[in-house]
Amino acid sequence: MASASRRRRRARGSRPGSRGAVAGGDRPLALRRAEGHWVGAFQAMASPCEVLLGVETRREARDLARIAYREALRIETQFSRYREDGAVARINRAEGAVVTVDEETAGLLDFAAQCHAMSDGAFDITSGVLRRVWTFDGSDRVPSPEAVLEVLPRVGWSKVTWERPRLRLEPGMEIDLGGIAKEYAVDRAAALVREKTAVPLLVNFGGDIAADREDEDAWRVGIETPDRFGEASGVVRLRRGGLASSGDTRRFLLRDGVRYSHVLDPRTGWPVEHAPRSVTVLAENCTAAGLLATLALLQGEGAAAFLEAQGVRYWCGE
Repeated sequence: MASASRRRRRARGSRPGSRGAVAGGDRPLALRRAEGHWVGAFQAMASPCEVLLGVETRREARDLARIAYREALRIETQFSRYREDGAVARINRAEGAVVTVDEETAGLLDFAAQCHAMSDGAFDITSGVLRRVWTFDGSDRVPSPEAVLEVLPRVGWSKVTWERPRLRLEPGMEIDLGGIAKEYAVDRAAALVREKTAVPLLVNFGGDIAADREDEDAWRVGIETPDRFGEASGVVRLRRGGLASSGDTRRFLLRDGVRYSHVLDPRTGWPVEHAPRSVTVLAENCTAAGLLATLALLQGEGAAAFLEAQGVRYWCGE
């Protein structure tokens, strides 16, 4: 089976043509023409992002790509754990106080709570604090069991009080929406662009994709081979739906011949064992695809069986 990288998979047919930049501060939106469509490219959420648009003029492409661009930056500001001015930052600074959240944040917290329940606790947005002892940089720096045990008491959605729209975390706890925010941003950006036009559309944020086109053609999306950056082991013809991946191609540790995946089990604080190197899922939308890919990896060696039971098209890379 084929596999995919979250950050390097991209729609084919995007070779550079005419180029130009649209205002955007230190992260400009660049436009280029490629094989019958326009590509708007920018950086957001620590990923290369693209919006492919089947329009004729540069002005149309600019106006539509700006919609996706601005939505990506807005969601990054609100929900990245690395920002100091968004909803997640406000929650994580509360130190035990009750925080009243807005409707959008409440919707994501409800979704995270559902994911936690359906995974028997394997999907947990409070597990981000484990990064204090785990740094998946390709080195051999595996933390000691004692270091993991010291952080583990700060993990656990069951310790959170969530009564919409009020949230309370125990002091020292945090939330991290990184497991759902980028896929949510893809779907949001695609929906906002689709409100303005019916032209062929593909939104690709770091390899998480939403596509929608009414014509008979299809976007050709490459599925990348683990450890072979930029090399596609398969191609998906995508007209409508979401495609998302999860895996350890770039985020891992290696010690004494043992590879430690960045996919951590929040119940133990340690990487999931015997999981595929990568999982790519095609689903109704990008958010669903991303969730299923992550839940599959959390199943370890049962990833393929889990996805078979969901009745979705998928690719696992060993």
